[in-house]
Amino acid sequence: MRAIIPPYLLARVASAREPHLARAAVAARTTLAARPADLAGRTQLRLSVEDGGTLVAERVPAADRIISDAGGREELPGVVVRREDDAPTGDRAADEAFDGLGATFAFFLEAYGRDSIDARGSALAATVHYGDAYDNAFWNGERMVFGDGDGEVFTGFTRSLTVIAHELAHGVTEFSGGLTYAGQSGALNESLSDVFGALTEQHHLQQRADRASWLIGAGIFSDAVQGRALRSLADPGSAYDDDVLGRDPQPGHMRDYVDTTSDNGGVHINSGIPNRAFHLVATRLGGYAWERAGLVWYRTLTSRILSPESDFVAFALATVDIAIAEYGEGSEEVAAVRAGWYGVGVLEDA
Repeated sequence: MRAIIPPYLLARVASAREPHLARAAVAARTTLAARPADLAGRTQLRLSVEDGGTLVAERVPAADRIISDAGGREELPGVVVRREDDAPTGDRAADEAFDGLGATFAFFLEAYGRDSIDARGSALAATVHYGDAYDNAFWNGERMVFGDGDGEVFTGFTRSLTVIAHELAHGVTEFSGGLTYAGQSGALNESLSDVFGALTEQHHLQQRADRASWLIGAGIFSDAVQGRALRSLADPGSAYDDDVLGRDPQPGHMRDYVDTTSDNGGVHINSGIPNRAFHLVATRLGGYAWERAGLVWYRTLTSRILSPESDFVAFALATVDIAIAEYGEGSEEVAAVRAGWYGVGVLEDA
């Protein structure tokens, strides 16, 4: 299971003793204890007019979304409430999940020509209203699953496009050969989901790198929480600073790397380092971040040049090689990629 809320954050909420957080504490403990349990490509007809006025029709990949409702139970998949051609349900979570899946599908197709998470047109399935006040959203290898949150610390997880895209990107990583979910390879796994989560939002809003928030999970905290989001790619460690949640523990440089056995070797904490490297690359290059920086990261993931155990250095060197192959040695893209990894101490400037 690949979940958006790291266990160290749930543990902070679970230990809260304030009376007004009683429901949140119970919800977090329940969430921590929980053990959550086809390739029919879809197309649509696109019409265009070529020079000379000729009308051209072609079949292009289209999203195939299926939204189910667990009805507050921890049972999957739940009852189907909306399919691809159905009207909105009027249920906020179901319709937000539907829209978020569509925006993520559109990003990968339009930016990289990828037809769904498996690149073969698989259906995009999601379940909403999972569990009672369940404080998380996760990818279980088959579908997206969203809890409703406790209402005191976490609100509905479907309201953040970056959360939806983050979890679906775990599927892209899985189908692209995978990165072992532990230690540095696990932190890379998490970082790639953050990168593509941020890029999906930027693509949806048509934001350039210098205008984007670079936040993951903005909007899922209640107003009582002192924080902007779960993580910041631009400034790891700055996303929240709250009496209950504590301070965002993410490092943005190798000198602050956290050696730990918890959370699969710190996969959510240490992802801040490659996250910041990507932000440095994207903002140095400017423009739309998915076009050059994102393309290098996507090619690195999908070219199958990584091993499942790749660490930060291996991934960094692979991005340099991909940038050289795409843009040529001596290009500004290669210089930016190297500078990004130098900036976080993964590579040393010779």
